[in-house]
Amino acid sequence: MKKFLPIVMLLMTGAAFAPAKADLVHKLTTSTQLSVDGAASVATRLGSTYSSSGNNISVADSADFGGLTAPGSVTAAATMKQTDYELTTTGSAYSFSESFTYGDAVAPIGTGVDVAAGVVADMPAFGSVTTQSGGVAGTLAGTITSAGVMTITAGGAGTDATGQFVSELTVN
Repeated sequence: MKKFLPIVMLLMTGAAFAPAKADLVHKLTTSTQLSVDGAASVATRLGSTYSSSGNNISVADSADFGGLTAPGSVTAAATMKQTDYELTTTGSAYSFSESFTYGDAVAPIGTGVDVAAGVVADMPAFGSVTTQSGGVAGTLAGTITSAGVMTITAGGAGTDATGQFVSELTVN
């Protein structure tokens, strides 16, 4: 009888036959992301500029100081007006500085940049240009099997490949 007493006590508590009170959630998530950079070009058209400064300098024959001459068409850039300078007081100290930047002409619509197979073949003809060639997919690929086995293959320049497998287990 003493041998059966622990078993009887266990049966009286009901612990051996009580159902488990736990929630179990298991999530498996897989993803692949492939991207190829596009070609891009940023161009800034520069305008014509002129400046001059100095002392003890005057223009010859009462002409105007140098400057910009209006262009002959709406797509051309302004040009520099030439002027002859002379000393105001001969034998005295002088200084003179003149600067001119010839601006960009306006390019007709449809000209500037050609892109073939992700490569920028020719650049826009402006004073400030930043160009980025596009990526080339080449052998870019990515797969994930139902077993979670990843195969990621690098592509050409300008490509990205990312594979991800996430296993999440939650017990409440």
